[in-house]
Amino acid sequence: MKIKNTEKIISPPPVHFVGDGFRVHNFIPGVYPLTMARMDPFLLLDYNSKYYFSPTDKPRGVGVHPHRGFETVSIAYKGRIAHHDSFGNSGVIGEGDVQWMTASSGLLHKEYHEKEFARAGGDFHMVQLWVNLPAKDKMTPPKYQPITNDQMGRYILHGDDGIIEVIAGSYRDVKGPASTFTPMALMNARLNAGGKAEFEFPSAYNTAALVVEGSVLVNGTEKVPSDHFALFSNDGEQFTIEAQEDSIVLILSGEPIREPIAAHGPFVMNTRTEIYQAFEDVESGKFGHLED
Repeated sequence: MKIKNTEKIISPPPVHFVGDGFRVHNFIPGVYPLTMARMDPFLLLDYNSKYYFSPTDKPRGVGVHPHRGFETVSIAYKGRIAHHDSFGNSGVIGEGDVQWMTASSGLLHKEYHEKEFARAGGDFHMVQLWVNLPAKDKMTPPKYQPITNDQMGRYILHGDDGIIEVIAGSYRDVKGPASTFTPMALMNARLNAGGKAEFEFPSAYNTAALVVEGSVLVNGTEKVPSDHFALFSNDGEQFTIEAQEDSIVLILSGEPIREPIAAHGPFVMNTRTEIYQAFEDVESGKFGHLED
């Protein structure tokens, strides 16, 4: 097996707010070379680095907005998120949990800090990832996969190195619970100081790592500090991550779909005509109704 080298270590870009509840660094597609085409099938990665929100009786968040043509994956490291949609679905994403929402043919959605978390205030730390769908699946019915932390696959590393939490795909012989439309892997490496893990993905897969907490060495040489993003080249299969302190690293790797991407706001389709149709369908009520 050949070593998969880092192509670029990327510092967190300036923050901006999504609504009033998500203070994010937009890595994908906000920072070169992390375009949608380069990171295919990963369309967007918004990273809410750890941030303290003061107590409030009015939960902060994002009001009603539509989605079509892709999936949203919300990963909560700190804090709690409540969500509702136009098909009557709702739930709470707790610390350590994941919500995998397949928007596909379209829905209206809103998400807020969970009521009790908002009242108490506290650290909020999360990732939202958008995952593209193949053309043949973009108009399938919407669905949800709520994944609690105890449902994730767990691989115990050697000695006291740590664990790998598998959300999608597999690590060694441990599989994650998420069902995906195309081959991909999504996992948290929770490494103790000095802990080391080896990863292996096909060279053609687009692969990256986000250091959510701590600081790590990639392939024994490249230092990646907290809140930084490591993009890997498509030149090999294997790489290692070694924690210089207690660390959490989000690993993502996926097979490119290699289809045209037409993106506008909350819609990601294959043609501009399909984007125009999405706007018309929202206006005509085909996405349902949801109170803000």
